[in-house]
Amino acid sequence: MILSINNLTLPFEDPVLKFLLVLVIILAAPLLLNKIKVPHLLGLIIAGAIIGPNGFNVLARDSSIVVTGTTGLLYIMFLAGLEIDMGDFKKNKWKSLGYGGYAFIFPFILGYIGSYYLLNFSVLTSVLFASLFSSQTLITYPLISKLGISKNRAVNITVGGTMITDVATLLVLAVVVGMIQGDVGTAFWLKLTGSFVIFGLIVLMVFPLIGRWFFKKVDDKISQYIFVLVMIYLAALLAELAGVEAIIGAFFAGLALNRLIPHTSSLMNRVEFVGNAIFIPFFLISVGMLIDFKVFFNSFETLKVAGIMLVASIGGKYISAVIAQKTFRFTKEEGILVFGLSSASAAATLATVMVGYNIIISESETGEPIRLLNEHVLNGSILLILISCTISSFISMSSAQKIAALENEDTVSGNNHEEENILLAINYENTVERMVNLGILIKAHSNTEDFFALNIINEDKNESSIKNAEKLLHQATDTAASADVKLKALKRYDNDVINGVNNVIKEHNITDLIIGLEDEKGFSTSFAHNLYNGYLQNDDVNVFVYQAAQPLSTIKRYAVMIPENAHKEAGFFHALVRVWNIARNSGATIIFYAPEDILNVLQRIIKKANIEAEFIIMNTWKDGEKTAAEIKEDEGLIIFMAKRGMLSYTPRMRMIPELLNRSLQKNNYLLIFPYSEYNQEYVERRSVGNHDDFVEIGNVIKRIFK
Repeated sequence: MILSINNLTLPFEDPVLKFLLVLVIILAAPLLLNKIKVPHLLGLIIAGAIIGPNGFNVLARDSSIVVTGTTGLLYIMFLAGLEIDMGDFKKNKWKSLGYGGYAFIFPFILGYIGSYYLLNFSVLTSVLFASLFSSQTLITYPLISKLGISKNRAVNITVGGTMITDVATLLVLAVVVGMIQGDVGTAFWLKLTGSFVIFGLIVLMVFPLIGRWFFKKVDDKISQYIFVLVMIYLAALLAELAGVEAIIGAFFAGLALNRLIPHTSSLMNRVEFVGNAIFIPFFLISVGMLIDFKVFFNSFETLKVAGIMLVASIGGKYISAVIAQKTFRFTKEEGILVFGLSSASAAATLATVMVGYNIIISESETGEPIRLLNEHVLNGSILLILISCTISSFISMSSAQKIAALENEDTVSGNNHEEENILLAINYENTVERMVNLGILIKAHSNTEDFFALNIINEDKNESSIKNAEKLLHQATDTAASADVKLKALKRYDNDVINGVNNVIKEHNITDLIIGLEDEKGFSTSFAHNLYNGYLQNDDVNVFVYQAAQPLSTIKRYAVMIPENAHKEAGFFHALVRVWNIARNSGATIIFYAPEDILNVLQRIIKKANIEAEFIIMNTWKDGEKTAAEIKEDEGLIIFMAKRGMLSYTPRMRMIPELLNRSLQKNNYLLIFPYSEYNQEYVERRSVGNHDDFVEIGNVIKRIFK
């Protein structure tokens, strides 16, 4: 229908007007629906139905909507792969496989019974029809991520299982289409298997190599984001060439770039922001445009098919979630969240229906085409998408909010955070961004009142030194802001830099001081003098000396050297939390080199920490030095150091600066000097060698990670 309104026609064709209308909907949905407790994801779908061709026909579902919506769908799958905790994913891979099996089998069985026995479909049509309900779309994943529980074990297992179900569904589609076309044989299976394996190897092995090279060479933030989009679409294209849907490629791209885009980085912030603000809402609106309510009043057969589809899909996912809850010992709320996440059907379901609808088997006596999946299934799938997304939105939001509230209660009720105030002593322009990124990476809390950057002005307060200080501090705050982190800039006048830093440490109760090494100078004699005779005079502060030869995101693994008796130092476990956070937030593997008794303590603590770690006995400090000198490209070194007089101090530590300057100029390294001040009770506990309290401290660390 075309209707003239002030020289405008419906549907609107003016691109400015179309985009404005969509933006107004995206803006208004959360503001209006949050007041009545309706998830805005559902509101966007309903809005799409109202303005779409089957509603008031305000907008046509043309190529511009389809392209942007497709990007949103790919974005959802990409974010699911990108934000998944790889340590937890590897730990739970068999659980993900098991849940994926449940989520595929039970909806498939219900769907096959309904189609074959109630709808009298043929065997092939019934198989394809049943596979519709096995797939699931993580349409509520952005909501889960926003609430901060994307690392929850139930979410992790469900995301992994979604990959299994969607791949299986799309493989069923490929096989059924092949059988209809009569070309299913040995060559077909070899081609399908071979192409899928090649696709997986290219994305999961070649993409990380390309990404690591690109992030090393290109610092421009816009170029980095465009590179991410290129990787998403390239993986999606490769998936289609391999014979599977593009959404599988997007998910694999997320897995491939998972370790190269740290969860606390500015790039991750940009990826999530653009997706949640533009692409994903466009996808939801485009899904709504497919809904046509009129067809359900015109045909009882459509309602019958839609009813069977709803029972098979929602019922099958509910059964799968209940069995998964019992099998994997999820809590009640985690089991409900699994059902909420998995109950939405959109992407693969719609793709399968459209393929089946477009396949014409034969013609009727009247010349009408007989399709593999008829128009009743097509219309029923639209109702399934609407109702399943509605159920998924309400249930996911309710259960996710309860889980988030419980986790927050664990954090503040007796299981309190340690005090954490991080100070960056910035002096050189080329080290500012690297130091801020490290500070963000090691932060254990999400507090915004515990992060400081300091520049000391000691050159007679002249105008050039003041401008330089303001420039450095502005650069630091901008870098932190790009990662959605608030950083307090401190400018101080003092004739002595070390005294100025030490005074700020006392004034702001600083717990961690990060000092960056200037490029090419390395660990100079003057810096060593200032370090040992100045900064390390603070007995209640962890001091970090950092050299960044390459971006943090490109480091594959870190070798962590821990000297004998380090675990008896007051600040050891506090400093260890920082190492844990580096691994947790960057996805890098940690290899601990330490005496056997320390490794035993670490292994007991790490059992419930979602990081990848290896443990190698280091019998002597000299052995550790040899290991440090052999660090490879894309690997980093972390060394726990000690001041003279501390229990873990060894004279060979004086040789570390020379070793670093000689062998690690092209590598990232971090020297950690744990604080040494502790009370008498702590000394007595250390003196008896009671390891039970180490586990107690380890539990504190695990609560911090939680």
